[in-house]
Amino acid sequence: METGEKRKECVSEECGFAAMMERRARIVGAIREFFDRRGFTEVTTPVMIKAPAPEPHIDCPRCGEAFLRASPELQMKKLLAAGMERIYQIGPCFREGEFGSRHNPEFTMLEWYRANAGYADIRADTEALLAALFADAGRACPQTTALTVRETYAKLAGWDPFEAWDQDRFDYDMATKIEPGLPRGLVFLSDYPKEAASLARVRGDVAERWELYLDGLELANCFTELCDGEEQRRRFADAREERRRLDESDYPIDEEFLEMLPLIGSASGVAVGIDRLVMALCGADDIHAAMAGE
Repeated sequence: METGEKRKECVSEECGFAAMMERRARIVGAIREFFDRRGFTEVTTPVMIKAPAPEPHIDCPRCGEAFLRASPELQMKKLLAAGMERIYQIGPCFREGEFGSRHNPEFTMLEWYRANAGYADIRADTEALLAALFADAGRACPQTTALTVRETYAKLAGWDPFEAWDQDRFDYDMATKIEPGLPRGLVFLSDYPKEAASLARVRGDVAERWELYLDGLELANCFTELCDGEEQRRRFADAREERRRLDESDYPIDEEFLEMLPLIGSASGVAVGIDRLVMALCGADDIHAAMAGE
């Protein structure tokens, strides 16, 4: 078979690849329309960065003396500090060692941030976005359930991570008991222990953070953003120490980010995996079916 004929067969309706890419393009277009109508500005930040946020279990591929980003978060927060108030970005991100039916080392991320907002505001945005996308796909939006981390761990894992924090046990139970045991439909799992705050604001012993699942598949991770440069520096130091304990590579600190962080005042933001969202909207059971060229 000639090369041209092979290509024609590959992108045929029967194969499904071309149809999936058309559906993906429509979903991404609907996302842009959603944010543009609500006064958000689409931004583009560098894919190659010098200092990723140090987080255990998230490894950025090296690119010369720099790294390919795992998220545009730090760069987008710099734009908030510079005075932008409603921003969103859709672009490529990279994480080493992530393979499987729900993971790929290169993927597409949607992130948006709002100044003077909290994680409840971003949840409202998210619910409105999903309602619009499911409607555009001609499907009913799944039922939504709101759960807290404390009540969910007590019910499904039999312990309270707020009373006896154990990072390894928390992560293991999340993967083996919590996510598989969540109700069907959309689930907002909120209010994490302060030790799992990462870049989130802490209120008492609660990190203002939620994660969104659809039928057990994680779609999004949201914070009311920490805007205290010194506290963020301490958390970065703790994260670097944990990475060393796990024998993971070290990252330099983004000093510009830490200096600019207090200029934000208050904000909230969320990261949504576009490829997983396309999976959910199109009924695919493998992330590679929802990715262009994969």
